[in-house]
Amino acid sequence: MARIRVLVVDDSVVVRRLVTDALSSDPVIDVVGVAANGQIAQTKVGQLAPDLVTMDIEMPVMDGIDAVRTLRGAGHRMPIIMFSTLTERGATATLDALSAGATDYVTKPANVGSVTESLQRVASELIPRIKALVPRPAGAPERPGAGAPRTAPAPPARRAVVLRPRPEVRKVRAVVVGSSTGGPEALSHVMRGITAPLPVPVVVVQHMPPVFTRQLAARLDRLGGSTVVEATAGQDLRPGTVYIAPGDLHLTLEPSASGARTVLTQGLPVNFCRPSVDVMFRSAVKVFGGDLLGVMLTGMGSDGRAATEDLVLAGGTMLVQDEPTSVVWGMPGAVATGGLAHAVLPLDEMAAAMVRGVEAGVTVR
Repeated sequence: MARIRVLVVDDSVVVRRLVTDALSSDPVIDVVGVAANGQIAQTKVGQLAPDLVTMDIEMPVMDGIDAVRTLRGAGHRMPIIMFSTLTERGATATLDALSAGATDYVTKPANVGSVTESLQRVASELIPRIKALVPRPAGAPERPGAGAPRTAPAPPARRAVVLRPRPEVRKVRAVVVGSSTGGPEALSHVMRGITAPLPVPVVVVQHMPPVFTRQLAARLDRLGGSTVVEATAGQDLRPGTVYIAPGDLHLTLEPSASGARTVLTQGLPVNFCRPSVDVMFRSAVKVFGGDLLGVMLTGMGSDGRAATEDLVLAGGTMLVQDEPTSVVWGMPGAVATGGLAHAVLPLDEMAAAMVRGVEAGVTVR
């Protein structure tokens, strides 16, 4: 099996060692180099041609955001995972980095009692993301040297996508959306495309920690025509408003005099996630039945797949982002290959399809 070559960029010697040791614990990952700032990282990327870069945000000489912007401007397309702090400032910088072209992020360990715990935390956060972003099928040839042509390995075989027949046209009373890895930028793209508020509420679960979801909602609110808020408990859903599930809380819906209201709980994680798409989708089906338009955007894992089955069996419709435009085709792929999608669309077409779906019931042209 070809190993995944990683460059670790951080101005702290301690953090570089922590990340290197955590990643080196996995036999598939090879840390091929380190850099103390973004300027050095530019040189190392050219020399080493890594498959993936982990990038600190605050560094001297050149910070992580400028480093990402410069790498992307130079044409480097490898995934970049930001290593950020779980603070307001860290959340703002992380979202800036994602807008600049970073692929994903993890938060640095905080309030951890020992080096061993820190190693375990970093490994558990980083390694699954690295493997999802740089798939290495068994038997793939080793990556050529830095000066040789690079050929991407063939992706592992997937189940075929078989679209479901379109359901009968019925009124859509709410839109529900799930997303994870790559989701902040995908959601930004969709919000820009919805230039006028939808005549129904939109409820979104994006896998993010606390603070980050509030910052995300504020950014999305500045795009397009919709009002975007981080959901709070007991809100009555209103047309034209997008509700983002807050980090570390499950968002569910319950019937109300106006149609539905929000409920926030700290129940156990579902699919290792809190908030969980499955939890939100399933509650939406209980409130709205099949009068739902569901959307699954880019994301790692399969959260949302089980409840999507409930949604389509109730008579709702499901739009799924396609593989070429997804950062990770895990969540949308699980829905599409499970025979639960009515349409599989590139990201550029998703906003228009959502608008048409709401305006015409569930018909997707």
